[in-house]
Amino acid sequence: MTVAGGETASPVAVLEAVALTKRFGALVANDHVSLSIRAGETHALLGENGAGKSTLVKMLCGLLQPDSGELLYDGAPIVFPDPASARAKGIGVVFQHFALFDAMTVVENVALGLPGHEPLATLAGRIDDCVSRYGLAVEPFRRVGDLSVGERQRVEIVRCLLGDPRVLILDEPTSVLTPDESESLFRTVDLLTGEGRAVLFISHKLDEVRRLCHRATVLRGGKFIAEVDPRQESSAGLARLMVGAEVPRPPRLIRHELGEPRLLLRHLNVAGDGSRGSALHDIDLEIRAGEIVGIAGVAGNGQTALFEALSGEKLVDDPESIVIDKVPAGGLGPTERRALRAGFVPEERLGHAAAPDMTLSDNVLLTTHGDGAIVKYDVIRHSILKSFFRRIVKGFDVRFGGKDPKARRLSGGNLQKFVIGREVLRDPVLIVVDQPTWGVDAAAAAFIRTTLREKAAEGCAVLVISQDLDELLEFADRIAVMSEGRLTTPVPVAETSREAIGLAMGGAQTNGAHHAPAGEGSHAA
Repeated sequence: MTVAGGETASPVAVLEAVALTKRFGALVANDHVSLSIRAGETHALLGENGAGKSTLVKMLCGLLQPDSGELLYDGAPIVFPDPASARAKGIGVVFQHFALFDAMTVVENVALGLPGHEPLATLAGRIDDCVSRYGLAVEPFRRVGDLSVGERQRVEIVRCLLGDPRVLILDEPTSVLTPDESESLFRTVDLLTGEGRAVLFISHKLDEVRRLCHRATVLRGGKFIAEVDPRQESSAGLARLMVGAEVPRPPRLIRHELGEPRLLLRHLNVAGDGSRGSALHDIDLEIRAGEIVGIAGVAGNGQTALFEALSGEKLVDDPESIVIDKVPAGGLGPTERRALRAGFVPEERLGHAAAPDMTLSDNVLLTTHGDGAIVKYDVIRHSILKSFFRRIVKGFDVRFGGKDPKARRLSGGNLQKFVIGREVLRDPVLIVVDQPTWGVDAAAAAFIRTTLREKAAEGCAVLVISQDLDELLEFADRIAVMSEGRLTTPVPVAETSREAIGLAMGGAQTNGAHHAPAGEGSHAA
């Protein structure tokens, strides 16, 4: 291990950061940070949300210029005045927040990111070749607006690979992938490093880092903390380096009595319209006050349609097929459903959960204006808005520079904490969360799960849609599986297993429960 202040002997790197420093006003986002990325290896960049990882990556690819320090390329000093110059040198980045146009097809989006004017038919053939070579399922002529988040991520990776990068930077690449999709991505990364490319892998999934990466650089508070061989470290040891202390496990909550149904779905059907995911077929579900129900499934099997139907973004023909706290809600829009004290956290936080170019306080106003407290008699009560905003920031440890930045200025994990806090602090009777811990660090993930458990203990009904089986098995009371727009009967966590859930995710037993013998799996009360 090399700790801050120590010396490291290493061969010449393809790309190296030497004592980079970047300030935003009084905030020092990176403080003399060094990092070397070598050909033929996968290097992890680790740190809590707000540790400075995103700022460092933006300097590596020309989006930001350092205040001091320098970049070396093949051992020689270099300056990337803009992202195009970095791409020209073979620096490719797949950011956590995607840069795709929904109204355009996959091949059109890919074309925008490449130099020249290659015919779309020829480019589509290259996409197919890349998909075949690296195992990334992408259909060139599908409209991006019709894709799930996981599918959009694959489009970004393919677009990057078609630029023939020497260095590929992957920012939280498995956050929205199923275990099988993650395995496929790992094989892709191994192929890339086998070809002599360098990969910088940013992830909060420490087991993945230990398995895949040759070296890891840890940042904390904008400073270099250590460089380690993650294969020689435990996940707990890496987490300690990231946070400077032990990461507490969310406590098991004492069992409590369940209350009245907060959400009832009865024969919920949503017709397919070619949009993301499957149509919904005859969905039945009941969630009572005090319980957490998890929905597992491979992306694109109806989870997006279900969320849109529940949140009111997509109205249904039968108002009584969705009942929120005894009120038929199928014909109500999002504001009216929020007035019933329902809260919603979509999977795509930037652009769906939050408006990127609006300030955080304005984003609070977007989802609370119908509650009757912040807006009364059509007048915004700014003191109450600011007080609520401060409660979110303090209660959920949302970190950012400035007093009230635009949403796009926050790191992914901090924006997720902000969105979760905005919904939880409204004191909902029902909260629907899609991918609650996508792209957040271990400590923040534990905090989010504990918060949702506590809300359930207070009488809230919680529905969690997640592709992370470990997450669902850890803190859900019951689990159902969505496959091809159909939902299995939810079963207690203690009565199922990863194997049974995996079978159901693949389409087996989609009309019934996915039981396992008592004792298999684990149950979190």
